[in-house]
Amino acid sequence: MPVLKLAIPTPLRTLFDYLPPLDCDLTKLQPGARLRVPFGRREVTAYLVGQSTESDLDASSLKAADALLDSQSLLSTPLLGLCTWAADYYQHPPGEVYQAAFPKTLRQGQPHRYNSEPGWQLSTRGKGLPAGALARSPKQALALGILQEQPQVTLRELKEAGISPAVLKALADKGLAERCDVRLATTAAKTGAALQPSAEQAEILTSIRSAGTNFHCHLIEGVTGSGKTEVYLQLIADCLAANQQALLLIPEIGLTPQTLARFSKRFQAEIAVLHSGLSDAQRYSAWEAARSGSAHIVIGTRSAVFTPMARPGLIVVDEEHDQSFKQQDGFRYSARDVAVKRGQLENCPVILGSATPSLESLHNALQGRYAHHRMLQRAGHSQLPTIEAIDVRKAPLQAGLSPALLQAMERCLQSSQQVLLFLNRRGYAPTLQCHDCGWIAECKDCDARLTLHRRQRRLRCHHCGTAGPLLHSCPQCQSKQLVSLGLGTEQTEDWLRQHLGQWPLYRVDSDSMQGRESMHTLVEQINRGEPCILLGTQMLTKGHHFPAVSLVGVIDMDAMLFSTDFRGEERASQLLTQVSGRAGRAKHRGRVLLQTHHPDHSVLQAMLSQPYHQQALAMLERRRLASLPPAGQLLIARTDCADADHGEQFLVDLRASAQSQLPAGIDMIGPLPAPMQRRAGRFRSQLLVHTADRRLSRLAARTLVHLAQAQPASRGLNWSLDVDPQDMF
Repeated sequence: MPVLKLAIPTPLRTLFDYLPPLDCDLTKLQPGARLRVPFGRREVTAYLVGQSTESDLDASSLKAADALLDSQSLLSTPLLGLCTWAADYYQHPPGEVYQAAFPKTLRQGQPHRYNSEPGWQLSTRGKGLPAGALARSPKQALALGILQEQPQVTLRELKEAGISPAVLKALADKGLAERCDVRLATTAAKTGAALQPSAEQAEILTSIRSAGTNFHCHLIEGVTGSGKTEVYLQLIADCLAANQQALLLIPEIGLTPQTLARFSKRFQAEIAVLHSGLSDAQRYSAWEAARSGSAHIVIGTRSAVFTPMARPGLIVVDEEHDQSFKQQDGFRYSARDVAVKRGQLENCPVILGSATPSLESLHNALQGRYAHHRMLQRAGHSQLPTIEAIDVRKAPLQAGLSPALLQAMERCLQSSQQVLLFLNRRGYAPTLQCHDCGWIAECKDCDARLTLHRRQRRLRCHHCGTAGPLLHSCPQCQSKQLVSLGLGTEQTEDWLRQHLGQWPLYRVDSDSMQGRESMHTLVEQINRGEPCILLGTQMLTKGHHFPAVSLVGVIDMDAMLFSTDFRGEERASQLLTQVSGRAGRAKHRGRVLLQTHHPDHSVLQAMLSQPYHQQALAMLERRRLASLPPAGQLLIARTDCADADHGEQFLVDLRASAQSQLPAGIDMIGPLPAPMQRRAGRFRSQLLVHTADRRLSRLAARTLVHLAQAQPASRGLNWSLDVDPQDMF
């Protein structure tokens, strides 16, 4: 009897050995199928990874699985290989990795069901009736004739044929027909007329097509508004014409309605959408449509990279530089990097697109690992915006707005154009302070200040979510003199409504964009082209197309200039380029105004005088000299614990154990408190591991995990390993 190697969702980084269920047809035990197994005192859903003829455990100690839940694999061989690779590369428990490839209903052990519609079919007795039966009941005879022509007919089709539920019930009462589920048939996709490509677009399409349909990774670096999406659409049309499916990854849920509308306009095809804003039933339906092949195009956020597809032919990662593609807790994977690996395993092309490519992707392109395509011109007749700095030192600011910016806004609005203001802080003010004694409202669970949300009359922590009522007196000295310090989107919104209320104002942040359709509704309003003011956070910068925006104002440029993270300069340059790219995408040339107290700052000067590509090359050189990613590789071993000393001591012991086992060329720094040491009532410490050799990094990751698993830990201490960390928090 074979031994089953099962992935079970637990914190343990290992597979578990079980015997097959009793009376199980062994031919149905395929990798990728689910089983229900006893695990401790509970029953859980496990995923079959493979089989073996032997086990490290004594045969008498092996338990049998309770039941086989799937008679066939729900995952393809390449997708199974992707899960195995991801578990090894990110050194994460395999059960949690395999779980990422399934929707919640299947994780809970519910039966797999195909996408279907309610319908009717003939019963055994009904199949014995001759043609033309039930002539005395014309409607029943009509229904019978339809059911005799097809094995199963959907209720929708019967209704369209004029068959009422009463007629179907009469057939059922006679034992001639019965209800059934009709599996949805896969239809052929059709593509509408494509736009005439520009010279740059045509050159890139020719180059990518000539590379063939096997695995190649292409980086498209195109300035904002250059028409990267049109390149994606034409490549996806090629994919559909070859009867294959395309996967498009986007960074934010907010982009989904805009993207879906554009794809629906171009293609007569079934499009499956996957993101966290859907209900469990909606996610399952989209997942099954992709897995069965009935969905021609799959559009999703980060987790959609693990969605099974019957005929994968193309993978596109739009805005590939975006931090949202990196999972920051639990299974800490990069959807961009997983997408590239999936393309390799599925043997299909991968397209990475961005106006501001990550230094990792640009490095791979310059090293020849990726084909590199550049688009330097905006599509149509639009031009790149001009960028200017406004020195706000000694300038009178009103809700963060300088006279120069206000004048430019008024001129723009009076010319029936739109203004976009970028301020990356939601809420009314980041700090509430007592004027008399200096007390500051701080989160009791984090090393962070509470943000004032005046509309909700609440104080909120943007790190752990703790919230409380707005105070009316100082808890330390009982003074009523509480003042807000700093600037947030709510405060600027209030001032603008009072002084520029003749024009519509839309605030766009995670507080105002709550409903599922809120962003879609907003984009429709904005794209009517009427003069208005858009005020928002990063939600406004990511891939949105606002043709009537001709002025962009960055209210607080300085917040982007100073960072303790070595990636701070890269992110500041990307963010500025992206937000600037919202301006001048149609007939009016755009203008970007940056308010700063540091007009001579070297990073700001580079942004003003050089395109992003030149800045990126300079940053790459500085990273190379410091052996920092992508020239080197980082790992971070982290602990979080209710006792700061216990967490730090765990990492001290881990470093001591690892030093004797790791070869030269691997540097360890720390342990040190995390930049925000206390979060949600727990203290966090971290051990940084740095190497210039990727192979040594893989060795270090495996060694650290092996030693950490064997090392005793105090109760309540959690540890994790972050491979290729994107945040040094």
